[in-house]
Parts: sequence; structure tokens; C-alpha cells
Amino acid sequence: MRESWRAFKSILLQVHSIAGLVLALLLALIALTGAIMSFEDEVVDHLDAGIMQVAPRPAPALMPDELVARLKAAHGVGKVSAVMLSSDPSAAVRVRFGRDEQGGRPASLYVDPYDARVLGSPRGEEFFTTVRRLHRWLLIPGDAKGWGRQITGVAALGLIVMLVSGLVLRWPRRAGSVKMWLKPNLSLSGRGLHRSLHAVIGTWVLPIYLVMTLTGLWYSFDWYKDGVVWLLSRPQGPAAKMMPANPPRAAGRPEPAQPIGFDQAWTTFQREEGGRFARALLTLPASPGTVIRIRSWGKDMTLEATRDEFRIDAVTGQLASAERYSDKTFGEKVIAAIYDIHRGAVLGWPGKLAFMIAAALMPLFAVTGILLYLSRRKLRRPAQPPLGRLVPGE
Repeated sequence: MRESWRAFKSILLQVHSIAGLVLALLLALIALTGAIMSFEDEVVDHLDAGIMQVAPRPAPALMPDELVARLKAAHGVGKVSAVMLSSDPSAAVRVRFGRDEQGGRPASLYVDPYDARVLGSPRGEEFFTTVRRLHRWLLIPGDAKGWGRQITGVAALGLIVMLVSGLVLRWPRRAGSVKMWLKPNLSLSGRGLHRSLHAVIGTWVLPIYLVMTLTGLWYSFDWYKDGVVWLLSRPQGPAAKMMPANPPRAAGRPEPAQPIGFDQAWTTFQREEGGRFARALLTLPASPGTVIRIRSWGKDMTLEATRDEFRIDAVTGQLASAERYSDKTFGEKVIAAIYDIHRGAVLGWPGKLAFMIAAALMPLFAVTGILLYLSRRKLRRPAQPPLGRLVPGE
């Protein structure tokens, strides 16, 4: 029995080592870019504090379509794809643009809601956009439709293999000893110190890495996403399913000749929500259609997940569907919070800090893991005979 266990651990060590050697640099890159983005919102808000606020005025704010029209007339900007509006009279409007003919996306703008005066572009937006594309898709062409999405998913699966195998390999004889699990032996040096740091600090961050990988797979594989939805969401009958973003138009009803605007949808949304929302993101359809998606966050909601979502026909102002966060089941709220769970935001700033530190520690495991592998290779190398014995017969 003991020999079988030793053989199993030997095989497990090989699997752990091979996966680590293959994925070490890739995992370090993904983790470090994730750490950089941990406090993106706070950093950007600090950098843009001077252009996110305006002086409130007694005059009413411009309607979205007029604001966009004035912006285009004064600055000749490209196609507007979305606007972020607020119930706060001192908050600036954020305008986002669609991709140009070369596939690039112009920087978004903060605009005065009362006169459409441009206040400036968000600082750090391009930097964090690049870091995000590197984190999710490794800057491989195609972004979410390219191979980068699958490669990061395979890396996440490999990390799960390493976490589970590493836990089995380091299982101490005194499993109930907290000291054995959580206290590194800093008095060691060389191989012993590398093993202690690799194993003990790996135990510290193992739960966080598991959460990161299990939620990160949501963005890499459709089969995984479908499985999570099937497991956590309630069965949806035909009447409960959300209407598509752009349902088929009735026969004989032509598409609008002019580009659709925001005003009809914005008016319907305000009538539905009243003063309950703090901010709302109005997004034009990416494909031909007239249904605008509006995501809104309440005044006491701080997480990305705690949003309501509406789909409103921009021509008629008819509400196509409404999905409120408060109506979701527990499982559906978990699904909505995948992104916030992935970065630790569900635990507030302490959670984000813990996840950032754990991500920043990933290079430590890459370095110590490679050093341990090289030291094992050195120990297994057969000793060379003395030079005087190389020639037989002497």
C-alpha cells in the first residue's frame, strides 16, 4: 500500500511539474495583469476627479439626443455607441464611441450635461484597456473571438490541476497542525527554503486561486458557462425568457430610415424607474435593430452585479423586457456576480486587496517551482566517476 502511494505521488509530482513548467510564464502574465486591474475603478476615479463633476444649474440637463447632436456639431466625433447618465445633477455624462473603419475605438469623453461642453477624456483608459485585452485574450487578434480566449481557459484548467496536485503532494503527516500548514520555515536556505515558500504560501492563496480560476473559466468556454447557468439558474419557460435584444419586426414594418436615438428609450426608462437609479448606461444595438439596452444601478448599489437591465424599443418607446436584480434567485445573483467574485469585490476593498496580493504572488510560484525542478534534476543526475577510472585497465 505504501509503495503504491509513493508511486502515485511520483506520477502526481511529474504532472504538477510538467504543467508548471509549461504554464509558469503564461500564468504569471495573466495574474500580474489581473493584479494591475484590481483597483482600476478607484485609480481612474482619482485621475479623472477634475472632469467627472460639473456645477449644478437650475436649467434642465440636455436630453441624450440633443447632447450627442451638439457634441457631433462642435467636435465632429464618430459614431456614439453608449452614454452613461446620472441622477446626480453635478455628474458629467460619459460618452462612448463605436469602432472606426480601422477597427480602433476612439477614447470616450466626459461631457457637461447642460451644454455638451467636452470636459476631457478619461486618463488611463487606453492603458487599462490594453491590460484587460492582455489579461483576457493575450492581445491575440480577434479578442473574444480569437484563440486568446481558449488559451487563457486552458491555462486556468492547468492551474486547477496544479492546485489540486500540489495540495495532495504537500499533505503533511500531522494534517491537524496549523503550524505545518501555514508557517514557512525561513531558517532554511536553498532547496529547502524554495520548497517551504512554494508549499506554504501556495496553501495561503489556494482558495483565492480556485475562486479566480473557477470564475475565470466563465469567460473562456461556452460549455462551462452553459453548465454554470444550468446549475444555478431556475428553469425558464417560454414566458419567462428575456426577449432578444432585437426581436423580429412585424411584417410590413420597415426598419427606420434614420439612425435611432436615445430619447424615447430614456423617457420610458425614467418613467419606469423614477428616482430610484443612481446611474444608467444606455447602449445602442451593435447589429441592425431598434432595441436599446439600459443597465442601471441603484443609489445604494456599489457592485457591478447589482444592476437592473431593460430593453426598450427606441422608435416606439415600448418596454420589451425588464430584468431586476431584486427579482433574481440566489443562483442567478451568483451568476450576475461572476465578475465581482472573480476580482474579490464581493468582499469589499479588503477582498480586492487580498485578491490583488494573491495575483501578484504568482511569479513567486513560477520562480520557486522552476528552481525546485532544476534542483531535482541535479540530484537525480548520476555521479561522474573519477577521471582516473575513465580508462579501463589502468
